[in-house]
Amino acid sequence: MRVLFVTYPAIGHLFPTIPLAWALRSAGHDVLVASSGDALEAANAGLHVADVSPGFHLEEFLQTECGELIARLRQPGEIDPMDGLRMFAQLNDALADGIVRAADAFRPDLIVYEQIFVAGLIAAARLGVPAVQHNFGCVRATPLRQLTVALMSETMARHGVAGVPDRVPTIDIAPPSMVEAEVDGWLMRPVPYNSGAVLPDWVLEERTGRPRIGVTLGTATVHVNGLGPVQRLVAAAPQVDAEFVLALGEVETSELGELPENVRVVGWVPLAKLLETCDAAVHHGGAGTTLAALNAGVPQLVLPDGADRGINAQAVEDRGLGLSRSAEDLDAELLTRLITDEKMAAVAREVRAEIESMPTPVSLVARLEELAGR
Repeated sequence: MRVLFVTYPAIGHLFPTIPLAWALRSAGHDVLVASSGDALEAANAGLHVADVSPGFHLEEFLQTECGELIARLRQPGEIDPMDGLRMFAQLNDALADGIVRAADAFRPDLIVYEQIFVAGLIAAARLGVPAVQHNFGCVRATPLRQLTVALMSETMARHGVAGVPDRVPTIDIAPPSMVEAEVDGWLMRPVPYNSGAVLPDWVLEERTGRPRIGVTLGTATVHVNGLGPVQRLVAAAPQVDAEFVLALGEVETSELGELPENVRVVGWVPLAKLLETCDAAVHHGGAGTTLAALNAGVPQLVLPDGADRGINAQAVEDRGLGLSRSAEDLDAELLTRLITDEKMAAVAREVRAEIESMPTPVSLVARLEELAGR
């Protein structure tokens, strides 16, 4: 069976799909990832990749082609959801020609598309092959798909597609207890993937002593919004009996100044492995980060800053395993509560056990084979 994966051109959207791609490859199927920009990182996961738009840079595209929309979406406070959908539609349209070319050449039996990137669904309709939607985070995406497709009539016409199915099989990786709606399709365990790495000794060593809090702002947010939340955390850290590990990636951190003795910057470390050594997490609310913390079974302090992050943050708070606050709320009292609230810690362990009971990516392979008639 030949399976084409189509994702948004960012690793936060690509990474949740990697475990299923691995499962299909391990079952002997031919897998190709079609995307661009940072999503070409799929090659480092051992997968073959088609670059559908060589030289593409997501942030540059958003600023030049979607400037007004992005400005509104990144303003604090309430946003118009239609602005986000218009942005998704423009980005889908920009990469659709390359995705269709890759699909025409690869001739897949099945297309798996990440929930925002409906250009994959359009390519499947053009070829007359089944498509599967791969959700991520705590967002249930059927309405998003339908609304985005409604904005893409010109894209579909350009590729000879009259329409796409109203109902699409969906893979849902959110733990059911984290969302209010019924399960949106087939459940699959969210296996965290952050790419491979040679792990530093301190990640592998048995840890003793005071609690450890892992801190991250994801792969994109920190480059757009800066280190403001981290500066507030660093200011409060000396009053908290904990060790803070700042995993901020390739970001200049000199503006943080001299760090307290209980704070260290480690650059990039696979988040899933870091959080396994932690007692709590502070983060921006990205889908992959939220799910990695759920997998680790640790309480979370979420500082959402747009996109789907508010939904993930609210799900964390509603479930009782963490807190959703603004960066301005960061202080020693809040951080101390994060590592001392036994009820939050117990619920976090409960959700981790729930995830461990969910079907693995391997268990979905037979369903996908049946869908493709293989």
